[in-house]
Amino acid sequence: MNEDTIAARLADFKRRHDDLSARLSDPSVFTNSDLLSTYGREQSDIAGFVDLHDKLQQIEADLDLYEELVESGLDGPDLEDARAELRRLRVARGDLLERAREMLLPKDPNDDKNVIVEVRAGTGGEEAALFAAELYRMYNRYAERRAWGIDVVSMTESGAGGAKEVIFELSGKGAYSRLKYESGGHRVQRVPVTESGGRLHTSMATVAVLPEVEDVDVQVNESDLRIDVYRSTGHGGQSVNTTDSAVRITHLPTGIVVTCQDEKSQLKNKAKALAVLRARLFDIEQRKQTEALSSHRKMLIGSGDRNERVRTYNFPQDRLTDERLDSNFHNLPVIMDGDLDSLLDALAAADREEQLAVAE
Repeated sequence: MNEDTIAARLADFKRRHDDLSARLSDPSVFTNSDLLSTYGREQSDIAGFVDLHDKLQQIEADLDLYEELVESGLDGPDLEDARAELRRLRVARGDLLERAREMLLPKDPNDDKNVIVEVRAGTGGEEAALFAAELYRMYNRYAERRAWGIDVVSMTESGAGGAKEVIFELSGKGAYSRLKYESGGHRVQRVPVTESGGRLHTSMATVAVLPEVEDVDVQVNESDLRIDVYRSTGHGGQSVNTTDSAVRITHLPTGIVVTCQDEKSQLKNKAKALAVLRARLFDIEQRKQTEALSSHRKMLIGSGDRNERVRTYNFPQDRLTDERLDSNFHNLPVIMDGDLDSLLDALAAADREEQLAVAE
């Protein structure tokens, strides 16, 4: 994205902002709460671009002024001061253009959505189930740090306190933007607590991070569903094995099966299961679109395939290696306790750099 394109895009935002200001001052809009909210929200969304436009315009004017001063025959300290200011303005202009280039990158429309996270034990038997349970706890601790809501949809426990599968929802601003790079295979290398001989084991767990979608995003026809109800098992208090509150939904066209028994209410379990089903169907459509991405971008951020290994947790060496980054991370106990921001920031930065490279 060259400088002329950036300037033109910022000018478009400036014109749209002025147009919205005129609309918002129209009495007929002022008395229409829906239009008032729509126009106000759009104006707020583009305010950052307008601010960049105004600052860039001011810097361009100052550059013209100081270029004229330098060429006007100044000498001595005045000339040096003018040249120094000219250098400062050119650096400031470059910084503004870089900020604008980043801001103009296409925004993922799902970034502000809540997420449904699915963690499943892979190869490695009971150790894989234990690791899956630790990943679930890691994401929960991260959610607590960010004051997000946490809601378990379903959990299938293993015999030794692990989790064969756990599906949960995290609700909070920007949840998907922070966790979308977590999808894929997570490998752990360590001596399991179940290992008496002290041998190093390698196990796998898979993570799928799906944006929560509404009915308007994915249409699910009732005729395509088979809904079964049955008595809950495991957690659930007094309702366990006494009422048919658990729900199993089968999407007949795709064969996707979703179960939920976490709530005592059959209606609540059905609502949760439908939310997971919509997220999975939306994910299928997104994966079709992902195939159109360049192979280099797929390599950077991953295809999101839950069978694709994205990360290794090496406990003996206290090292976390993400396959998409050139750097390692240490202090695994802290990371596993939910301190993920440094890692997630690095992944987001790598994605942003690749988008900038593609946009050039």
